[in-house]
Amino acid sequence: MRIILGVSGCIGAYKAPIILRLLQREGFEILPVMTRHAMQFVTPLTLEKLSGNKVISDLFSDHTVEIEHIALARKSGLLLIAPATANILGKFAHGIADDFLSTLYLSIVIPVVIAPAMNVEMWHHPATRENLRILRERGVVIVEPDSGYLACGEEGEGRLAEPERISEAVLNTLRREKSLMGKRVLVTAGPTVEDIDLVRFISNRSSGKMGYAIAREAQLRGAQVALISGPAQLEPPEGIDLVSVRSAREMAQAVFERFGDADVVVMAAAVSDFAPIEASSQKIKKEEAKSVIHLQKTPDILKELARKKQWQFLVGFAAESDALRENARKKLQEKGLDLVVGNDISRSDRGFQADFNQVIMIGRDGNEEEFPRLPKREVARILWDRIETRCARRALREKNKETKEPKLTT
Repeated sequence: MRIILGVSGCIGAYKAPIILRLLQREGFEILPVMTRHAMQFVTPLTLEKLSGNKVISDLFSDHTVEIEHIALARKSGLLLIAPATANILGKFAHGIADDFLSTLYLSIVIPVVIAPAMNVEMWHHPATRENLRILRERGVVIVEPDSGYLACGEEGEGRLAEPERISEAVLNTLRREKSLMGKRVLVTAGPTVEDIDLVRFISNRSSGKMGYAIAREAQLRGAQVALISGPAQLEPPEGIDLVSVRSAREMAQAVFERFGDADVVVMAAAVSDFAPIEASSQKIKKEEAKSVIHLQKTPDILKELARKKQWQFLVGFAAESDALRENARKKLQEKGLDLVVGNDISRSDRGFQADFNQVIMIGRDGNEEEFPRLPKREVARILWDRIETRCARRALREKNKETKEPKLTT
């Protein structure tokens, strides 16, 4: 699919090449369109080399025999303006078409995403607020700017949103037909931390990246997502209900409280298996420390969920450094899962910290699939494809079962 990237003239234009690259990684073709003022901040050559497409800026250039702005509108899937100045917002809101980008906007029926950037006073001016109101009423998606230090030397709202947030908004907008619409999804992610004293603890190397990718993909498919996360240095996608926890007991409590409302539960967190029997409320001095720390087992969250399960589809992860297939199948059976994802952590020198996973997926029906080393976001996509397929099959079996049962007569 082609996305038109419109760039208007402000200092935030320096982020346009980064936004372009992020969207390319998602598989989109990018066609850059620039205003005359945008070229003072980023050269057309930069966007041309990155996109592989010629930058369009002149309304009267004879690029093709077709009327260019109409032809582009018919061949593209979305128009993104990043950054969008107060000037371009005003043109879009009031139908002013005096350059290629503003004329293009009036020619399209495709989704539009706008990421404004401007001085804080301009952002809060009544004229800007009115223009935003008009555009929102037309269905335009607005990616609110960030707060921070601005090019004018002031601080406040108006700085162009980070490229990752803009990319997320594009993906959310494009996936209008959402396969998980109306479904409630619960995902766990990250490590848990079991305190020894005020400064020392037992934990693991989980980054949370896999769980966050799974939550993000579910949200993109329209699900209402709750993400229960141990300590992770990651930003969750906007709109996801993030529940931050620290210990295995806190994670267990948060999961059990929300399990009854969930349709699908994906347990991707690396929960500590053991915790100190007693944690000190003070820092333990070296000379006072005992040579042995007595541990106790933490709650077996997955096993308890399998016992409580009614309609829920339950997915677990098995991170293994050896005997991946055997250990994954064992976990599938012992924990009563519907699907298990075996993660071979020996395939990367970074283990949990890697951006890639090599996994196998095994269903309760015994069906097994093995995948090559893939980005975690791609693993998340495949996982949700498999979950949806299995849930659809289960629903069909239940429906057939109901139709075959004899009706009682009186």
